[in-house]
Parts: sequence; structure tokens; C-alpha cells
Amino acid sequence: MSKTNITIRPLTQDDEAEWRRMWTGYLNYYQSEVTQEIYASTFARLLGDDPQDFSCLIAEHEGKPVGLTHFLYHRHAWKVENVCYLQDLWADSDQRGLGIGRALIEAVYAHADQAGSPTVYWLTQHFNEDARKLYDRIGVLSDFLKYQRP
Repeated sequence: MSKTNITIRPLTQDDEAEWRRMWTGYLNYYQSEVTQEIYASTFARLLGDDPQDFSCLIAEHEGKPVGLTHFLYHRHAWKVENVCYLQDLWADSDQRGLGIGRALIEAVYAHADQAGSPTVYWLTQHFNEDARKLYDRIGVLSDFLKYQRP
């Protein structure tokens, strides 16, 4: 399979079934579930025009959706410009190794550049070793640890 056949494009209304399939794969990987209400709300927000909401890009290989990313812009106390948070990144397991993850991250980088956002950041879990190999090549590991309310 050729890496040159990867296309990155915005999510459309017609993508709902494939988006649900891929996001479910992502959630399952992290042993998480959300309600149908969250699926519906998230999809609607992804297609909305509120600048506070997430955006979604879809990766296609040979015309078939095979990956996605969700990202948003938010204010940062240490910067004048908004920063970009890449929350979700997924490539179908049978399509990994084709450059889908890299293409999606680079598309978010380009989107952030166009939006005037100097920073793109994301989190992953320590056990996500395959993805971390990519992240180590196209990102910089920070010294921060994440804490959250119990």
C-alpha cells in the first residue's frame, strides 16, 4: 500500500458512520466508552462553527476513511495567541505504518500555522509505545505530568 494515496480532509456530515466507527476504535483502545448522547453531541460540535469547539480531520487511503484527529484552539495565560490541543488521533490498525498518523499531525500543524497558533500539543498514555515512536520523531516530549480531579 502506498503512502502517497493518503488524503487529509475536513469531516463532513456524510462521514458520521465512519467517524463513529473510528472514534469507537480509539475509545476502545483506551478502554473507554461514551454514551450515545456524547457521540451525537461531539459529532454536532465537530461540524459546528463555534471557534471554541473541536475540529476534525479525516484521513483517507485510496478513498476510504482510515483515520481521524480531533483538535481545538484555546487561550493560554503565557501566550497572546491561542494554542492548539490535539485531543484524539486514530488510524485503523490494519492501515498503520502507512504514514496516516504523521499525515494527520502534520495537517494539524498546518492548520495551527494558518490560525496563527504557535503551539500544538497532545497527551498519550505511557503504554502507547507504537504511537510514541512517531511522536518522538515529530514532537518534543515535555516534562509535565498530568493530574486531574478524582
